Amino acid sequence: MSGRSSFTIALVGNPNCGKSSIFNRLTGLNQKIGNFPGVTVDKKQGVLRLSPETEANLIDFPGAYSFYPNSQDERIVAQTFAQTDSPDFPDAVVYVADVTRLEKHLLLFSQIRDLGLPVVLALNMADVAQREGLQVDTGALAGFFKTPVVLLSGRTGAGIPELRSALLQICRQGQPAGAPHHSYQLSPQEHTASRTVTALMPGVSGYQALLIAHHYEWLPFLSEQQREQIAAGLGDIQFNSVKSQVEETLERYSIFSQVVSSALRRPDVPNGRLTAAMDRVLTHRVAGPIIFFALMALIFQSIFAWATYPMDWIEQGFGMAEGWLAEVLPEGWVNSLVTEGILAGLGGILVFVPQIAILFFLISLLEEVGYMARAAFIFDRLMRWFGLNGRSIVALISGGACAIPAIMSTRTISNWKERLITILVTPFISCSARIPVYTVLIGFAVPSKTMGGFFNLQGLAFLGLYLLGLVAALLAGWTLKTLLKSKERSFLMLELPQYRTPVLRNVGLTVWEKVRAFVVEAGTIIMLISLILWGLSSYGPSNKMQLAEQEAIELAASQQLDETGTQDLIAAHRIEASWAGHLGKWIEPAIEPLGFDWKIGIALITSFAAREVFVGTMATIYSIGSSDDELSVRQRMAKEINPRTGLPVYGIATAFSLLIFYVLAMQCMSTLAVVKRETNSWKWPLVQFFAMTTFAYLASWATYQLLS
Repeated sequence: MSGRSSFTIALVGNPNCGKSSIFNRLTGLNQKIGNFPGVTVDKKQGVLRLSPETEANLIDFPGAYSFYPNSQDERIVAQTFAQTDSPDFPDAVVYVADVTRLEKHLLLFSQIRDLGLPVVLALNMADVAQREGLQVDTGALAGFFKTPVVLLSGRTGAGIPELRSALLQICRQGQPAGAPHHSYQLSPQEHTASRTVTALMPGVSGYQALLIAHHYEWLPFLSEQQREQIAAGLGDIQFNSVKSQVEETLERYSIFSQVVSSALRRPDVPNGRLTAAMDRVLTHRVAGPIIFFALMALIFQSIFAWATYPMDWIEQGFGMAEGWLAEVLPEGWVNSLVTEGILAGLGGILVFVPQIAILFFLISLLEEVGYMARAAFIFDRLMRWFGLNGRSIVALISGGACAIPAIMSTRTISNWKERLITILVTPFISCSARIPVYTVLIGFAVPSKTMGGFFNLQGLAFLGLYLLGLVAALLAGWTLKTLLKSKERSFLMLELPQYRTPVLRNVGLTVWEKVRAFVVEAGTIIMLISLILWGLSSYGPSNKMQLAEQEAIELAASQQLDETGTQDLIAAHRIEASWAGHLGKWIEPAIEPLGFDWKIGIALITSFAAREVFVGTMATIYSIGSSDDELSVRQRMAKEINPRTGLPVYGIATAFSLLIFYVLAMQCMSTLAVVKRETNSWKWPLVQFFAMTTFAYLASWATYQLLS
């Protein structure tokens, strides 16, 4: 044991082993997200209550194949286990392995055992093993590895009580530490390398010292003096790290592959044959990409087709609520704040929840089934041509949800140049924050017609915007590939899991987390900006506001407008004279060539906080003083007329110009902050911001000039 007051258990395993499901089962809602000390890699940790009086801190480590890392995520695992005094160094380990692919998943497990830590081997996917007729002799495995072995299923929860019981016993009584007699035996040169490190770092010995000998060049807890001393000592014995790693890996597989073969009785598995047959089609050089884009087209069609009714219900509900509160509340600033500020901003958030939920639901299904790993494999060769990596497709697809986790997912890319390019081009992919903008503007640019009895033109336009972002990302990647120089070799190491029935519980949790993040995090920004905008739009220099109102009254009288028309004209003049109007007028000369007026200028400025703020801004601006509270923001924008031309403000040219701008522009401060954190420099986020904004401005200008 480490001697710390709180008991820490590490949850470790290969990628795609089902750790997340087991973590959710063990911790329930007692979870939180943080960072490993000194690095930007996220860690999930939660409280594991084993009995009324016993609880432990459970840390879900990133997926790793071995202690010899090929990505930043894997480095965290190696770094933590090589540093005994690390705050995350565990007292015990739950090693999760896919029982249907056990031999491939035991390399890291055998390395952890050689550190002498108490370990429970959790064989996941028990339900799949039973369905496939796979028989598992857990007693033989426990006897060979000298460690508890539990057969369980993160999907159904079977075996979780047995896992809790094994962990409770370790917490109370401990487990005999030390490597089993079947463990890997260090070679003479590795023994010498281990003793070299031990002499310089008292308290470290054996296999842990050998890990430090392999990774001393990048381990952050070592001082420069220690690095120099270790390098000198290893140089004296001519220690060959790469050769040692290869020999160790081969030796370990030769040791445990025999016991795995005897402990598992595997019949002729129909699912294995089915997976192989499906992969021949789904990963085919030609058919694979066609099927992928067909799936993406189906997803975007579903977003429009399925979300229409709930969106209409939400808009109608907020419209009725605004009308009712406008009558109930006394006239004055409180009435205006509630109906035109709070409700308008809240409606601009919740109306897009159905579309975001559908998007995450379908993407999560593909991940659970096992298709997303195939997508990375399919596009690896194509991605390399554009300076990217097969794993980049995962980031680009994730960017369709949010650029922030997508950029963080690039940590699995080992090549620095490919990772940097992926980080810089990912924001071109249209994220869920753009969905509200696209939904509103596509309605002005594209008619709602069905083509071929199935394809909705607006759904096709929606897909086209996503494809435009993808094309822009690839072209930017190709450009950066020629500009950035690197001598690192590129490769893709990826395990293709078998196709499995999705765990709807996991899908539901993912959808709930993403929707909640949108409503709480983005919604907080939208509400705050909506309230600020309400204040800026409702107030201004007193003399100018009064003068604007008087001019509107006189103009309405000369045009013989009714009471409704007069109130709308007064509201329009007051907004133009407000502080918000002054801000919009200030930038109007710069955006007028794009077809944008000062009101759109206000939305452009506010949406740099978050793209989805555009709709909330419009909802606030067009609801200030509106005489028809039940109209949705889309209807209010449709009624807007350009006073100079007498034509609708949101004509086809302006709508497409705005769409192109929002596809290509970098308008998310949170994304810029994450890029800075991931690259550890302000250089790259600033380059990214100015390059994308300039590109968006020029493309938007060209679009408006061609269509106007």
